[in-house]
Amino acid sequence: MAMIHEEIQSQIEKRRTFAIISHPDAGKTTLTEKLLLFGGAIRMAGEVKGRKAKKFATSDWMQIEKERGISVTSSAMQFNYQGHHINILDTPGHQDFSEDTYRTLIAADSAVMLIDAAKGVEAQTIKLFKVCSQRGIPIFTFINKMDRYGKDPLELLEELEQVLAIRSCPMNWPIGMGDEFCGIYDRQNKKIELYRKAEQPQSVALEGPGLEDPAIAELIGATRHEKLCEEIDLLDIAGDPFDADKINSGQLTPVFFGSAISKFGVQTFLDSFLKLAPAPHAHNSNIGLVDTIQTGFSGFIFKIQANMNPSHRDRIAFLRVCSGKFERGMTVNHVRSGKKIKLAQPQQFLAQDRDIIEEAYPGDIIGLHDTGTFRIGDTLCAQDNFEFERLPQFPPEHFARVFNMNAMKYKQFQKGVAQLVEEGTVQTFRIADRTEDLILGVVGELQFEVFAYRLKSEYGADIRLERLPYQLARWINLSASIDPSRLSTLSSLCVTDQDQKMVVLCEYESTLNLLQRQNPGLEFCSSPYEADQQDYVSTNAG
Repeated sequence: MAMIHEEIQSQIEKRRTFAIISHPDAGKTTLTEKLLLFGGAIRMAGEVKGRKAKKFATSDWMQIEKERGISVTSSAMQFNYQGHHINILDTPGHQDFSEDTYRTLIAADSAVMLIDAAKGVEAQTIKLFKVCSQRGIPIFTFINKMDRYGKDPLELLEELEQVLAIRSCPMNWPIGMGDEFCGIYDRQNKKIELYRKAEQPQSVALEGPGLEDPAIAELIGATRHEKLCEEIDLLDIAGDPFDADKINSGQLTPVFFGSAISKFGVQTFLDSFLKLAPAPHAHNSNIGLVDTIQTGFSGFIFKIQANMNPSHRDRIAFLRVCSGKFERGMTVNHVRSGKKIKLAQPQQFLAQDRDIIEEAYPGDIIGLHDTGTFRIGDTLCAQDNFEFERLPQFPPEHFARVFNMNAMKYKQFQKGVAQLVEEGTVQTFRIADRTEDLILGVVGELQFEVFAYRLKSEYGADIRLERLPYQLARWINLSASIDPSRLSTLSSLCVTDQDQKMVVLCEYESTLNLLQRQNPGLEFCSSPYEADQQDYVSTNAG
């Protein structure tokens, strides 16, 4: 047993599992491609913006992603680099797909926050940062596009502090910007990395007088040299010092500068990140923290993806390994159903490309074939029957009635709706006395377009969407039956969700407030999980 524990400990220390977060167009998918490139996972990085070309970003594997040039679903990628086993979770930047991103962040041990140097901290970055901050996970910042003109680096650091309320520690510092950009100064290793367009970067180690060396002024120009010396002096005097404990608790973010599109600064960032980022850690459960080494195999499902291989119409459940050693063919407890399941063909990913694996360790992301067994948030464990904390589910804010436009494709329509709902990004509702009426609820408006596109391309079903005016969904927690008509008014509609739970859709906050006053015995909950929890509390209290 001791040898097994030593093996698991050794494997855990090699692993880094992180998500990349940013506002759309900050260069997140480009950075992911370059990291894969340095890791030897791909030979040529796909040009994200070359939509008419035959090259596409490795992490953007869906057809709609290739056509639109955006990420609409999270993707998992693994590769080895300098003795480390790296798991990257590339998340959608667009706010309409934030629910997928939030759940993916739960599976990460740290996050890389990408910021556009010209735009600074943007709206979606703020939202995603808050999720990371609430979990206390370490955040590493990469300020991108330094080869273009943008905000002053000191201004960007101030923005991190004022907007995100996090202190920063620049690990390197840019020399110039835009056309004047000529490299970065590595503060820890006291060396300059020179930027040359279409050429390999040149590294110059500083000796003797360091930055004051006249040779450095000749190398980067007198004006840039003077400005660099002034800014480094200012950072040394007034900036936050490096503090590993504050980084690990999410109170301090190490900052790196570079240009993902030209690969400059990316390898420097990757090398530093692997030294600083945490290895996989214990996860909380209903029996307390689950130790990564002492506990047998366990993990949780954080994502389900249908049709990763359209020709086989397969469905894959993404599982984050939390403890112990996973072995192919092992039998585990599916805690929610109480059944035992044999995991015969586990897979690891490079976006949609997959390989069968024999074993996996805490921090790894593996794919399991799903025939309808799994749901997002399910816990699998080899021993006991504990459950990890439930993953967040967000109430939809946009609603539409769905019409199948081809009666001959009814089976395909039904199958497509059922499988896409199980992915967790859309929710369906039905009116009690009109069960044929199907209402779709989504967190972001663009999800409607993706839903219609995927039903057509993956299942051959044409649909028409009729927008509905509702903006709020609240699950009803009730101890006795109630006439649904009591909750349906001119500006509200009582429906049931895919699990037959009662839900009220409201146009306005005032409508919801009125229903609450008229029905004091009902609990209006923002998610079915919240309603379940209140049921649990009231039952045990009784």
